[in-house]
Amino acid sequence: MTLLAPSGDATEATAPVVVLGLVAAPGAPADVAGWLAGALTRDLSARHPEVSWEVRPVVDGLVQPPADDDELVDAARRRLLSEDWDLVLSLTDVPLELSRRPVVGHASPVHGVALLSVPALGAVGLRRRALEAATGLVHTLLGDDDGDDDPDDRAAVGRRLRELATDPADSTEGVRFAARVLSGNLRLLGGMVRANRPWRLAVRLSRALTAAIAAGVFALVTPDIWRLADNFGWLRLTGVAVGSVVATAVTLVVGAELSERAHSRRVRKQVALFNLATAATVFIGVLTLYAVLFLLALAGSLLLVVPSLFADGLGHPAQASDYLELAWLISSLATVGGALGAGLESDDAVRQAAYSYRPDRAALDAPPD
Repeated sequence: MTLLAPSGDATEATAPVVVLGLVAAPGAPADVAGWLAGALTRDLSARHPEVSWEVRPVVDGLVQPPADDDELVDAARRRLLSEDWDLVLSLTDVPLELSRRPVVGHASPVHGVALLSVPALGAVGLRRRALEAATGLVHTLLGDDDGDDDPDDRAAVGRRLRELATDPADSTEGVRFAARVLSGNLRLLGGMVRANRPWRLAVRLSRALTAAIAAGVFALVTPDIWRLADNFGWLRLTGVAVGSVVATAVTLVVGAELSERAHSRRVRKQVALFNLATAATVFIGVLTLYAVLFLLALAGSLLLVVPSLFADGLGHPAQASDYLELAWLISSLATVGGALGAGLESDDAVRQAAYSYRPDRAALDAPPD
């Protein structure tokens, strides 16, 4: 591991500092990092002068090839925490893919990690392509991947940068510290969760989705479930619904070890932000799954449950509220079935579902020189 000379322009001492780690694999990526650090500092400082930028280039292979994208992201994330950086851009000589499609680079806003494949830049116009790709990836990490100059978007990114660079007041209590991080970095956290596309979580977990649908179909044709839904009442149905969502979210987070632990006081904010974003992503994803299952259960009960049989099973004429209660209970039981299915998913599958990587479209779609 070799340290390169840090690069950064002189700015006012009062400006909050955003530290960007530039981790380069030995060889060609390290050669690119040597001159990219200064150019990237100037480019980012010109676009985001509200903070002071410090780019710290380091030569580190991070992982032994062959390695996939998830391993590179995890290794870069560990280096970010160990060095107390705010963001990290890894220059690698490993080919990158997103949904089995080759890409120049991609970014994970929730991790604060971006990857750039130097071989994918080509041999002609290397410096220009590398700077454009690196700048675009950093903007993606900040939620500024549209590349426009809309004043509202620029202001939002500026707030995220200041929140990212400013540490909340320290506290010896973990709950109080997490509350300070949440209140002081709410916009940043919202941007991280939105970039993670939590509503797509369930679709990416095929086993969990299959188990949820199977459980829902079984419950739909079971008369005992009809009677339970009729006698539970709104309060108990609400409790079952909340319990099923929480159980599924906890199963995903704990089972796949998605949470991080702070091994030193100086990285507590980074870890707290990551854990809050992960928990929010999973919770919103499970809520989305629950809503979809409720709509499917309601449609299924109206189409497949014969009113006369339903009335016989309930012991009284079936009303619209009875169908709503049945769909409510079925969606809760189906969500629990999804939690059981999630337990069968591999840790890598859950991580890939929970974290969305955003490709560098500008570099990917650029015409060859």
